[in-house]
Amino acid sequence: MLDQTPVQIAWVTNDLTATETTLSALLGVPRWFRMPGVHFAPDTCTYRGEPADCVADISLSYAGDMQLEVIAPTSGDSVYSEFLERCGPGLHHICRDIGDSDAFTAALDQAAQSGAPAVMEGTMPGGMRFAYLSAPQSGVPYLEIACLPPDIRTYFSYVKDQVSQEKR
Repeated sequence: MLDQTPVQIAWVTNDLTATETTLSALLGVPRWFRMPGVHFAPDTCTYRGEPADCVADISLSYAGDMQLEVIAPTSGDSVYSEFLERCGPGLHHICRDIGDSDAFTAALDQAAQSGAPAVMEGTMPGGMRFAYLSAPQSGVPYLEIACLPPDIRTYFSYVKDQVSQEKR
């Protein structure tokens, strides 16, 4: 059976610096890696069944083996801006790494059949496939699944190594 262990915890915020600072203090995270202006483009991403066109500033770090992500939407409609409008800043999702493209497609189909359809999905530059599954009626606002290509895995390993070295 495919490992179902979450690999990421993510927060959505209006203020990356404030959220990073608080999470650093609470979780002992020494460093964050920012990716400003990440574009979710209409030719590769959808939001609620329509082409997505949104931008977010994203920051990554690690607490042990768990990736931490902080997302600040800057323009366009998305699961991030929707969450901020509905709930305010806070814990947004956990993410599961789905091993390969076939398993990703199967997980999407299974989630839809289980009442948790994808509300935002797509492929990011670098080839990472992602989908946010949602079943709010069951208390599951968002669960992300992702299929990570080798280059993205390498970058995530680099971030993790840098954070680990700085903790020493």
